[in-house]
Amino acid sequence: MEPAAPDPAVPVPVPLPVPVAARLPGVPDVFDPRLYAAGVPHERYRVLRERHPVAWQEEPEVQGWPAGPGFWAVTRHADVVRVLRDHTAYSSWLGATQIRDPDPADLPFLRRTMLNQDPPEHGRLRRLVSRAFTPGRVDAFAGRARERARTLLAAARDGAEDGAADLVRTVTDEYALLNLTDLLGVPAADRGLLLEWTVRVIGYQDPEDAPAPLLGPDGKPLNPRSPALLGEMFDYARELAAYKRAHPADDVMTALAQGGLDPAELEMFFFLLTVAGNDTVRSAAPGGLLALARDPDAYRTLADGTAPADRAVEELLRVHPPVLSFRRTAARDTELAGTRIRAGDKVVVFHASANHDERVFTDPHRLDLGRAPNPHVSFGDGPHVCLGAHFARLQLRTLYEEWRTVMPAPELTAEPRRLVSNFINGITRLPLRVSAPRR
Repeated sequence: MEPAAPDPAVPVPVPLPVPVAARLPGVPDVFDPRLYAAGVPHERYRVLRERHPVAWQEEPEVQGWPAGPGFWAVTRHADVVRVLRDHTAYSSWLGATQIRDPDPADLPFLRRTMLNQDPPEHGRLRRLVSRAFTPGRVDAFAGRARERARTLLAAARDGAEDGAADLVRTVTDEYALLNLTDLLGVPAADRGLLLEWTVRVIGYQDPEDAPAPLLGPDGKPLNPRSPALLGEMFDYARELAAYKRAHPADDVMTALAQGGLDPAELEMFFFLLTVAGNDTVRSAAPGGLLALARDPDAYRTLADGTAPADRAVEELLRVHPPVLSFRRTAARDTELAGTRIRAGDKVVVFHASANHDERVFTDPHRLDLGRAPNPHVSFGDGPHVCLGAHFARLQLRTLYEEWRTVMPAPELTAEPRRLVSNFINGITRLPLRVSAPRR
């Protein structure tokens, strides 16, 4: 069943011509996903926050992905929070939540997921899944997460002949994936499928990280979130749900299978939990370790207990949010930071910029593991604040605690590789010193 629109009188947005006045000179590009392979463009964000807090961005064709109509980039903390909280003005339902416009034929399908809905329908689905994703169920998982972190770190250390290891390959990918599949109740033999699906959906902008895109009849790449490319995942979700009804267990998929969702809703929840639940920690964990490797003084405050682990997690999330951007669509003519926005315009918030806003964070480019308060927006804000934030924090805190217990101070042995993406703040290779070289 397709959710109802927040306001039936609001039309589905169509690309609008942009007034020439919107294309101001000196506005840096923060759209091109290739920029992010070199690092988060903090200097460009600073210029936007200072001079153009709501700035028009062109959306040209990149690596075969088609051009779009452009969008408003929102970079100051207060404006990002306003957009994320005001679903009546800035809708997730109208155009979904990715910068690129979906195929109009795919939009009804994309609106089935909670991520692409507005209240009140969003609230109904969120309440249903919250019953499965309870803090109690997550907290009961803490011991397994700690044992897994300890085991993976020890294996990386013991298996490193030259004293170095790629922590993404040896630790963080497995850590995030196995924790999630344990919580969901996915059989061990099937767990590799979830990583394959995640890479396909998340890494699609990166020609090295993702498989070659499938092309449609027009020769253009197919959106990896389209129903045509998610059939395998949905078939699996239905089979797993049927198994859980026949063989219930204390896991999230059992709770979802018994939770009163219709088949389409269950499929989309499985998609959302598989991709978002996996990639949040899969991106944040190596990003946090990289930040610690680049600031030995800050790491010492974590290692000696001067900085509490909970605060350290929040600061590492602030400096390396797992998600770089989220899109909304203006549901009506409105104004943001003095800029007129028309109904149907795309409005994109940039989390990494908001997290470094000098108006909110003192010395924002300093890694301060004891920082408090720390009102970062790495897990969003408003009705769509991340449902799995508690689970993610638990995993990250556990990993960093185990690192300081059994590993040397993190030290880069080569430059890391970042994901080509304007959506996910991914690290695809992280070579760190894990032990002394063997003689």
